[in-house]
Amino acid sequence: MSDIRLPDVGTTVPDGGLSIGDTATVLGLPVETLRYYDRAGLLLDPTPRDAGGRRRYGTADLAWIAGLVMLRETGMSIADIRVIAELSRTPGTEAERLVLFREHRKRVLEKIAQTQRHLAAIDAKIAAYEAAVEGTNE
Repeated sequence: MSDIRLPDVGTTVPDGGLSIGDTATVLGLPVETLRYYDRAGLLLDPTPRDAGGRRRYGTADLAWIAGLVMLRETGMSIADIRVIAELSRTPGTEAERLVLFREHRKRVLEKIAQTQRHLAAIDAKIAAYEAAVEGTNE
């Protein structure tokens, strides 16, 4: 799997990777979220461990996890992310991934349209209250 289009986390990862705590800090996530992603099979590759069995995250791991965070923030379900991860481990599944991303894009656009309608309603309320307040100040 090529890591093109994965978010750049802007962090230099030392040889041997980052600890789970450092990774959590860099990505702005709770440590437990990283553990969950690992246990849930959402990571592209099994998380490498040091000699003591502690998780160590490399540059590709950080980029992949940042991509997971972005997908979650856009409302993609854990189940769909799991499918994306499974497909991403298998060469030749680009068409299946494309279908999933197109479906998700449609849902995101619907959510944006809904949010824009809500914002317009809020703006109308603000305008009404501003007019009421200005009317009482005269």
